[in-house]
Amino acid sequence: MPVKLEPDKIPVVLLYNVDPGWTKDEQDEVIRQSRHLRTALMKEGHTVFAACVTDDDIASCLRPFNPSECVVFNWCEELPGIGHSEWLVAKKLEQLGFTFTGADAETLALAQDKFQVKKILDDSGIPTPVWSVFHRTNDIVWNRFPAIVKPAREHCSAGISRDSVVLDKTELQERVLYVLDTYRQPALVEDFIDGREFRVSVWGNENLTMPPVAEMDFSFFKNIKDRLCTQDAKFHPGSVHYEKIETLLPAPLSVAQTDALGKICCDAYRALGCRDYARMDVRLKNDIFHVLDVNPNADISHDASMACASEKAGISYGRMGSLFVRYAAGRHPVFGKKRSRRKQTGRDDLFLPAASGT
Repeated sequence: MPVKLEPDKIPVVLLYNVDPGWTKDEQDEVIRQSRHLRTALMKEGHTVFAACVTDDDIASCLRPFNPSECVVFNWCEELPGIGHSEWLVAKKLEQLGFTFTGADAETLALAQDKFQVKKILDDSGIPTPVWSVFHRTNDIVWNRFPAIVKPAREHCSAGISRDSVVLDKTELQERVLYVLDTYRQPALVEDFIDGREFRVSVWGNENLTMPPVAEMDFSFFKNIKDRLCTQDAKFHPGSVHYEKIETLLPAPLSVAQTDALGKICCDAYRALGCRDYARMDVRLKNDIFHVLDVNPNADISHDASMACASEKAGISYGRMGSLFVRYAAGRHPVFGKKRSRRKQTGRDDLFLPAASGT
């Protein structure tokens, strides 16, 4: 009979993707981040094997590894050369019999479709900005301004710029047309909440943990069109949004606000079927937190908001990664234990304060 290993001794296959079509700088950055995570996990006692996906043949990439002897840390954004394929990575791992960190294929595919996400949030009674989806400019019926226009099937703020915030029907028509023509997909239109914005990490499965919340402070920007996280803000150092949006960590919130925010985010996590870890993007309007987006398998680079929140709670980068491995190991046929799923009430969820002295 196989011997169960201690949690921090579970062998890990770190699976990440490098697209040969990327620039050398882009490839080098992904390799650097992957090495950083691998080193951090090894410091926690894991044996870690790196597996770099450079095409759509994940089976060949993972052929050296036995699914019964390891957990895959799924850090793949997509299959190289196949857009919107993050869910397909998970599907292939499921077909190959591997236990892996993060969301399953169904949840990752769901999260890619903002229309379906919004429907689930509404159906679950979770506050989210008023919204509508348009497939043609002739179909537009909308009278709430300011509004924001987004591609309905993108992530990482693709298609989001200051022009996404529209103030009247003319701007709305122009931006919807831009999304339809540029991204060849429906346009999601939402009530634009010009208020405080938060990045909320949630970890776990049966019981959930929320590390300290990060706030994106737009105080520098006086024009309403600039008070949002654009693609520049995330990926283009030197851009005004990248340089001038301040991150407040922990966000200045009262205990009551933290509890309310935590409940809404944990409810959203469960409603979308997230697993192990995810990040919610949230804005505050009239003392009510509204979920903008749910991000399963969110960015866990060492300088991203989730890792920073973990450090603020006194949990090292490697320990955070090891925690995700252990969550996944609970589903493993050898390392895990069969546990019956109980009804989730949220009463056992834990909202972590910032560690003293941080």
